[in-house]
Amino acid sequence: MSDYDVIVIGAGPAGYVAAIRCAQLGLKTACIDEWINAKGESSLGGTCLNVGCIPSKALLESSHLYHMANSQLKMHGIETKGVSLDLAAMMARKDKVVDDLTQGIASLFKTNGVVLINGHARLMLGQKVKVFNRETRKEEATLSAKNIIIASGSSPMRLENVKISTSGHIHDSAGGLQFDSVPKRLGIIGAGVIGLELGSIWSRLGSEVVLLEAMEEFLPIADMQIAKTVFRSLKKQKLDIRLNSRLLSAKVKSKKIHVEYEDTKGEYKEIFDRIIVAVGRKPNSDLLFGDEMKLELDERRFVLVNEYCETSVPGLYAIGDVVRGPMLAHKGSEEGIMVAERIAGEQTCVNYDLIPSVIYTHPEVAWVGKTEEECNAHSIPYKAGVFPIAASGRGKAMAETEGMVKIISHEETDRILGVHIFSAQASELIAIAVTAMSMEATTEDIMLTMFAHPTLSESFHEAAYSVHGRAIHTKNR
Repeated sequence: MSDYDVIVIGAGPAGYVAAIRCAQLGLKTACIDEWINAKGESSLGGTCLNVGCIPSKALLESSHLYHMANSQLKMHGIETKGVSLDLAAMMARKDKVVDDLTQGIASLFKTNGVVLINGHARLMLGQKVKVFNRETRKEEATLSAKNIIIASGSSPMRLENVKISTSGHIHDSAGGLQFDSVPKRLGIIGAGVIGLELGSIWSRLGSEVVLLEAMEEFLPIADMQIAKTVFRSLKKQKLDIRLNSRLLSAKVKSKKIHVEYEDTKGEYKEIFDRIIVAVGRKPNSDLLFGDEMKLELDERRFVLVNEYCETSVPGLYAIGDVVRGPMLAHKGSEEGIMVAERIAGEQTCVNYDLIPSVIYTHPEVAWVGKTEEECNAHSIPYKAGVFPIAASGRGKAMAETEGMVKIISHEETDRILGVHIFSAQASELIAIAVTAMSMEATTEDIMLTMFAHPTLSESFHEAAYSVHGRAIHTKNR
C-alpha cells in the first residue's frame, strides 16, 4: 500500500499549486522541498518567490518610485528636496514581501492538508522516493505514492570562463537581488528578460549599467517592431546594451572585475565593480534520478513529456521549468492544476499557444500569440493594427505616453493571432488579449466591445480598429 496518492517534488509555483490542487481533490498529498532561506529556515515558493519573480518585482517597484521622486515628479507639480536612498530599508521591504508570501504558502499547505517534507528527493523504481537531509545528505526516509509529480524547477546557467565569486563581486541572478550597496559600474552578461530587469533596478538606483549580449538581435523572441522600440527606450534610460558581444573572461583584481569581450570589430576591455551573469536557466534534473529510472530526457536535460505532462514512466509526471516550454511561473502553475485534475480523473488541458510573456521594465513589455515574423515564416495571411500610447488620453494624464499596442489578426477570418504591448501596465493589459484569444475572438468582436474612458485598456480597442483602417484617435497603419 502506498504512503500517498501523490508526492510532489518541489514547492515552486508549479509544485505547490499542484500539491494544493491535489489535496483539494481529496488526494492524500505530500510535497518534498529542500529550499532554505538565509536564516536556514524552510522557505516555500522556489526560485520565483525566493530569488526571482517576487523579489525582483519588489525592487523594480521601489527603484521606479525612487527614480520618479528624483526626476519625474516635478512635471506633476510636486517638488522634492533631499531625496535619498536607504538601500537597506529597500532590501528589508523586499525580504518582508517574500517572507509574507512564503508563510502564506505554508499556511495553505496546512489548510488543505498537504504534508510538507523538508529534504532532497531522489526518484527510485517502483513509485518510490528517497528523502535525504538537505545538509548532511544522509537518507532519512523512503516514501511511496501512486503518482509522482516532478516540479524541481531550474537554476541559473553558468559560463565556463566566469566563476561566481564568493568574495561578492561576480553574481548570478539571485545574487543580483541582494547587493548591500549600489555599484558605481555594473556589468550584466546577457540582455534577456532577467538581465534587462536587473539592469533597470540598478540603473535607477544610480549604477552605470553595461549589458553584454552575445546575440546579434535584441529580444528575438518578441515582435521585431516592439523589440526595436523597446531597445531605443532602454538606451534613452542609459542602459548601455551592446549586442553581438561575446564574453571572453572576467577576473577579480583588487576588488574590481576586469572583463574582456569581443564583437565583430575586435576585442575590448572593461572594468566593473560587480557583474551579474544572466545568460539563462537550466532544468534541475540532475541528482534527481539515476539511469535505472529509464526516464527520457532531451539534449538539454529537460524531462520529456506529452501534452498532459506525462513522462515515459507510468504514474510519473513532470511540470514547470523542468519540461519543455517557456520557464514561466504561470505556465508551471497551470500545468500543476492540469496534472492534479487529470490524476483525479478530470479531463483538463493547457493551451500552450496562449502563454503570455512579460518583461517588467518601464514601460513594460508583454505579448501573447504570434509575431509578424512568425506569420511571414509560416505563410499565414495576416493584418496588423497599431495604436500609439501617445494618443491615449489616460496615457497623457498619467504622463505615460511611451509605447504601443499591436494586434495581429488572420486576414481571412479576422481571428486574433497575436497581441504585443509596450506600455505602462502592459503586464495587466495583456490579460485582455489572452482572454479574448482564448475565446477565439476577432478584432471585430473587440471593436464591438465597449471600453471605459479614459483607460489604457482603450488602446486595445483602438488597435483593433486600426487593423481595419478605422482608427479614430490616430493615423491608420
